[in-house]
Amino acid sequence: MYEDLIETKIASEDVFDGVLLHVKKDTVKLPNGRTATREWIKHPGASSVIPVFPDGSIILVRQYRYPIDQVTLEVPAGKLDSPDEDPLFCAERELSEETGYKADKIEKLTTIATTVGFSNEHIHLYVAKGLTPGKQHTDEDEFINVVKVPMKEALEMVRDGRIIDAKSVVSILMVSQQQKA
Repeated sequence: MYEDLIETKIASEDVFDGVLLHVKKDTVKLPNGRTATREWIKHPGASSVIPVFPDGSIILVRQYRYPIDQVTLEVPAGKLDSPDEDPLFCAERELSEETGYKADKIEKLTTIATTVGFSNEHIHLYVAKGLTPGKQHTDEDEFINVVKVPMKEALEMVRDGRIIDAKSVVSILMVSQQQKA
C-alpha cells in the first residue's frame, strides 16, 4: 500500500549494548534504490499508569531526569523487564513501586511510539482506579516525590508547559476526555 515509502534493511551493526539501550546502525535501501544509514535505539518497551481518584484528581511523580537536566512531573512508569513481559503487569508493578498504591481496576488507554525518528520504544498507557494506599518502594537509584493533583490543574500544567513528558501529556488528555464523557 505504501511501497513507495518503505526502506529495506540491508545490513545491521550493534554499536552499543547497554543496560537500557541498545544502539544499532543499519544500512537500508531507500525507495529510490539508493542506500542510507539509520542509527536507532532498540528498547524493550515500557508501561505507564495514571492513578485516578473518585474526585477526578490524579497522582503524578516528581523526579529528576538526567538527559534533560530537569525535574519533571510525570505519570508513574517504567520499562518492561523483557520485550515479552505483560505490559499490564509492568504497569501494576510501577504503580506500586513508585507510588505505593494498588488499584482495583486498571484499563488500557492506548499505546504510543515515543520517538519514531530514532527509537522503537512503545509505551503502553493505562489508567488505574479504585486506589488503595500502601508503601512506596522505589528502586535504589530512584528518588521520587508522589504528588496528588486536581485534573483541572494537571490540564493547566500541560497547557503552560510545566508538564512536558509525552506519555504524561497523552495520559492526562485522554483521562480528562473520559471524565467529560
